[in-house]
Amino acid sequence: MKKTKHAPEQIVKKLREAEVELAKGATVAMVTKKLGVTEQTYYRWKRQYGSMDVDHLARLKELERENSRLKKIVAEQAMDIDALKDIASKKW
Repeated sequence: MKKTKHAPEQIVKKLREAEVELAKGATVAMVTKKLGVTEQTYYRWKRQYGSMDVDHLARLKELERENSRLKKIVAEQAMDIDALKDIASKKW
């Protein structure tokens, strides 16, 4: 079976579609078949993204990018500090 990677925005939209179908009386098995995913995937998505809107998801992505950038800055500063300590510890 071919693996497909869904973008978080697609996942949120599919979960909203699933909510509508379930409200109409469809079973989880029918909904997951229509979405083209397994029940396990559906429940994992629901746990991860169930309470998110697309706006929340965009904010989450923005925060993750910022967090990544800040981690990189901290790592660079730690390397600079380590290099300065090495230089300062040498006897001239």
